[in-house]
This record gives sequence, structure tokens and C-alpha cells, in this order.
Amino acid sequence: MTDHKPVTTESQSSFQTLVELLTRARRISVLTGAGCSTSSGIPDYRDEQGDWKRSQPIQYQAFVSSPSARARYWSRSMVGWPIFKSAEPGRAHQSLAALGQLVEVDCLITQNVDGLHQRAGSGNVLELHGALDQVVCLSCGSLSSRAVLQERLEALNPTWAEATGTPAPDGDVDLESGPTAQFRVPGCELCQGQLKPDVVFFGENVPRKRVQSARAAVGRSDMLLVIGSSLMVFSGFRFVRQAAQIGVPVAIINRGVTRGDSQASVKLNRDCGAALDELVDAITNGGKITVY
Repeated sequence: MTDHKPVTTESQSSFQTLVELLTRARRISVLTGAGCSTSSGIPDYRDEQGDWKRSQPIQYQAFVSSPSARARYWSRSMVGWPIFKSAEPGRAHQSLAALGQLVEVDCLITQNVDGLHQRAGSGNVLELHGALDQVVCLSCGSLSSRAVLQERLEALNPTWAEATGTPAPDGDVDLESGPTAQFRVPGCELCQGQLKPDVVFFGENVPRKRVQSARAAVGRSDMLLVIGSSLMVFSGFRFVRQAAQIGVPVAIINRGVTRGDSQASVKLNRDCGAALDELVDAITNGGKITVY
């Protein structure tokens, strides 16, 4: 295992180190988090110290076991969906797609569920936590469109049409209206089973095949680039730990502390969109990329 000294403050030398790592790597794995989407109007979960900005999101066990918890979730989701679906790729998404044209990004592992990396033009995207634009039936396993479910939710709950709230990280809102107990939640159109967004909730395991695919990508890479993630959740941090254990350099771009700082070869403590812009400029101005 290679010994990598962590860099906890940004400097010209750390930026240059990151440029060199990127241009020399045959294969790069990228891991992204909520910080990539904040400029698109989708809030993140944690502050610069890694602490929660709001109460923790709904837990999987609460969702599947409590009708009131499901009503609360879907009422907030119904109001928040129009805001979420209108989000456009931001600076970080665009710059990362541009970076992918300059260096070999073998796999982009994202913890986000908004699909904005793909819309910005990035390829080889592995959605670790799923995608919010799909809904899964917990009984028969059928997948359906979140947009179609929105129509059903609105038809069953017409009095909620004017509800408002503050956008939240899960594509929902913090509602300004009262109790949600009377909110009506439709069942699966095929079997009337419980519907759940096709994303990994807190307290739920990431599907094994996705984890295996991500681990394989990190294992064959020459570096792991982490962008916009505090890595406080194990589902993402595990790949940093894996990279460090097998001697793959880890680079982190994130404003504030991360769980992986001590295992990083280089850390840029700044806005990920601005840093990616500068990386693209530096690599472009450096001429032809040398592949070893």
C-alpha cells in the first residue's frame, strides 16, 4: 500500500498535484455528492463541518412500516417534485462533463439521484443511490414513472395544489402547511402495493450489484476523484477506504471537512464548480494530454 500524505489546505502546489494526477492516469474513477447540485437549486444535507443542516431524512423502516410516514413523505414530495424536475445542470456538472473529454473517466459514481450528470453530457454514470424519476412497487417490483405518479397524487389531493415549502435535499420540501395525515397515497396500478421512489433511503442497503460495479471501477483505476461530498455516509466513503487500501491516490474537491480527508493525497477546500473550471482550463492550456 502506498503512503499518501493528506493535504488539508489549498495551495498552488496541491492544485498542480491534482492536475498531474489527472493527466497521468489511464483510468479515473469519480465519486460525486450533493455539493455538485447545490448550484442547480437542490440543497445539500450537511454544512462545512459535516453536520446536518436539517432534521435527518426519512428512514427506510419508517417509510415501509408507517402509513403516516408515507403520507408525510409523499405530500412533501408532491409539492417538491415540480421544483426538482425543473433543475438544470450547473457549473460542476458542465465542467465535469468537459473534464471527461480531456481525461479518461472510466466510471462516474454519483450519490445524487437527480440525473444532472447525464443531462450535462457525462457518460459511464453509475447511480449508486438510484434515480428519483422512477418509482418502484415494494410488492411486485414493477417500475413506473415519477411524472405519472405526480398526476395521480395531484388528482387524489386537489386541495394540496397550492401548498408551498422550502426545497429540501430529497426532491421534497419542508412544508409550510399543516398536518399531512389526511394526504392520500395511491398504490401500484398493477397490484395496489406500496410505492416508493426508486432511490436508496437512509437505513436501506445499496443494491449489491451496484456496489460491486463501483468497487470494480475503483479497483481498475489509477486515481479516485471525489467531488462535492462530505463522505459522512458509508455508502460513498467505502470507496475512498478501498482506494487508500490498494494504493490508488484519492483527490478530494469539497468545501469543508470530509470523512476522507486523512486518506487523501490532495484536497482542494473550495467550491467544486469553480475548481473543476480551473482544472479544465489548466489541462486544456497544458496542451496534449500525456497517457502513460
